[in-house]
Amino acid sequence: MKKKRRNPAALLCNAAGTVILILLILACLPLTLPRLAGYRLYTVISGSMEPEIPVDSLVLVRGADPVQMAEGDVIAFYGAHGSSAVITHRVVSNRPAEGEIVTKGDANPERDMNPVPYEDFIGKVEHVIPGAGALAEKLGGPAGRQAAGGLLILAALLLALGSGLDRRKRKRRIKKRKKVKKEADL
Repeated sequence: MKKKRRNPAALLCNAAGTVILILLILACLPLTLPRLAGYRLYTVISGSMEPEIPVDSLVLVRGADPVQMAEGDVIAFYGAHGSSAVITHRVVSNRPAEGEIVTKGDANPERDMNPVPYEDFIGKVEHVIPGAGALAEKLGGPAGRQAAGGLLILAALLLALGSGLDRRKRKRRIKKRKKVKKEADL
């Protein structure tokens, strides 16, 4: 039996579409898997925790009971009461009676002026990935989402084109067989 040859253009389109999809999935995994595991991800934008946590690091924060935080733990919390800015500093002391945590940035000479009220506490920093925060910001920002959307559309178009080219060649082959069979029957 003769081996069927696939359309080279269809193979190229299917391969390119598949490679783009795999690359998109690989690019999204580092940002998706930690969230699925219960972490919140934040990018460090200041040098207040250097050298331990450099600027542009990605910190993985897991929710915790603020009462359990001890001296030396690194935590994430909202800045001024009601602010959306997230700060990552080290615990100097915990005051459960007052419902607040005293913090300090490693690179800062003094402890933070205002203790962190428990209601502004987000969680404990469990992992630090130096340099990954800048990449996360780019991928998660509007330009990164648009690029990912464009690549997803391109991959879908390439896969559809490859499938169409394969189908066209298959139809021609079937038509040719029918013609040969018809001629043989005569």
